[in-house]
Amino acid sequence: MIFQLAWRNIWRNRTRSLVVVVAILLGIWAAMFMSGFASGMARSYIQNAIESKVAHIQVHHPKFVEEGSTIHYLPQPEALLAFAKSQAAVEGATLRTIVTGMIGSSRSNRGTEVWGISSEDESAVSTFDDDIVAGNFFTDERKNQIVLGQKLADNLQVKLRSKVVLTFQDLEGIITAGAFRVAGIYESGNAEVDESLVLVQQTDLLGLLTPTQEAGGQDTFPSTISHELAVLLDGPRQIDTIGQILQNAFPDLLVENYRELAPDLRLYETQIQNISLIYLIIILLALVFGIINTMLMAVLERIRELGMLMAVGMNKMRVFSMIVFETLLLTLLGVPVGVFLGYLTVSYFGRVGIDLSAFSAAMQEYGLSEMLHLELDPIVYTQIIIGVTITAILASLYPAWKAIRLRPVEAIRTL
Repeated sequence: MIFQLAWRNIWRNRTRSLVVVVAILLGIWAAMFMSGFASGMARSYIQNAIESKVAHIQVHHPKFVEEGSTIHYLPQPEALLAFAKSQAAVEGATLRTIVTGMIGSSRSNRGTEVWGISSEDESAVSTFDDDIVAGNFFTDERKNQIVLGQKLADNLQVKLRSKVVLTFQDLEGIITAGAFRVAGIYESGNAEVDESLVLVQQTDLLGLLTPTQEAGGQDTFPSTISHELAVLLDGPRQIDTIGQILQNAFPDLLVENYRELAPDLRLYETQIQNISLIYLIIILLALVFGIINTMLMAVLERIRELGMLMAVGMNKMRVFSMIVFETLLLTLLGVPVGVFLGYLTVSYFGRVGIDLSAFSAAMQEYGLSEMLHLELDPIVYTQIIIGVTITAILASLYPAWKAIRLRPVEAIRTL
């Protein structure tokens, strides 16, 4: 009986009811879209950092992390690399020789980090080979090639085939320098990386890093020197497991995942759900006032009718329940449509992406991709449905309370 009355009452003023339903479904759609957009931006930042520099897991000599000195290199790096590649969850692994120094051209000088890499292994871990915008990524066997970021190339005022000089300390602390030709220029989408990181072939860097032995002398350093093992997994789920396996196999080394290496990435990752919740709360606050206003108008327009219902025997609890049911019915009409539209929007732009290339300069400054893919945690759908339902119930309480405060005798006389 109460349910039927509530259903008939909401259609007595179709325009007002439809406005409320549309407001609810648009609010839900907006909450889902904004949550997906914010989550997509956070995930883009994390993914860019993983693919351009951090990887999922890194292994170092403990003192290399503390002191940053090139003398603290990995023991038996080839065995470490082979063991990492043997793990089922590992998509790619690479060894890097890392030094910090200066890069100079005929026009300018800049501080830089130099990675000596194996181009084939590096391509399986990072996206530098895909980020090349000019030249190539070590596709031939020429010696002393260098690949650098577009921003660094602009600062040095160099282009393809230009000569640059790298200067740094070798393993004995002696200043050494080598001339390199620019073979490729990349744009990683991360301005900090593009401005500070250069790549050379590991064999070329080792020729400068390892001091030349005098005739008849003993080799002091191994033939292969690597300071970092970077590991890319097929997803973040196995990070702790693979990290523990590597740590158990090589207990003297320091094994860290990207959350430990870059606390900002961990912060972004933990805040993705909170971002969605914040957008949802903002939208729900707006819906609360809209629903209260609409239902209060509906009650005030029906003062005489409500008075007659109470006069003929309908108790206050039934009147209260009728107003609450009316609000819930309006909400239940809007929620499924809003969730469905939000799901379609997030799914479509999650697959196709939103092209933000018009803002590429700003995106690169914050380490974001030009193509943004929306992403929404499945739990957000549940949060939205529960949140909107609770909001509707809360919003109905004041109009329902106003209704039961009416005095039947006075209400009947109301025009």
